[in-house]
Amino acid sequence: MTPDLVAELLRQLMKEAMILSAPVLVAAVVLGFVLTLLQTITSLQEQSLTSVPRLAAVALILLVGMPWFLGRLAAYTLLLMSDLHRYLG
Repeated sequence: MTPDLVAELLRQLMKEAMILSAPVLVAAVVLGFVLTLLQTITSLQEQSLTSVPRLAAVALILLVGMPWFLGRLAAYTLLLMSDLHRYLG
């Protein structure tokens, strides 16, 4: 494998990882920001108030988005396997 091919494989891998992790990370960040703002406004200092809803939201997004996540991963795996001859020699 040439260095260009390795760089291209890593670029594709990082792109897929960012696409797959973006919905979960964005939802966790937005919900955390909103809950922290709510805590600041109401002067509540309970740590479980931010972590429990954030965990629930992440779990819900993972559960609802699982068909899309798995379809995307399967398509990427099929793409890698179909081009396997390019990577081996």
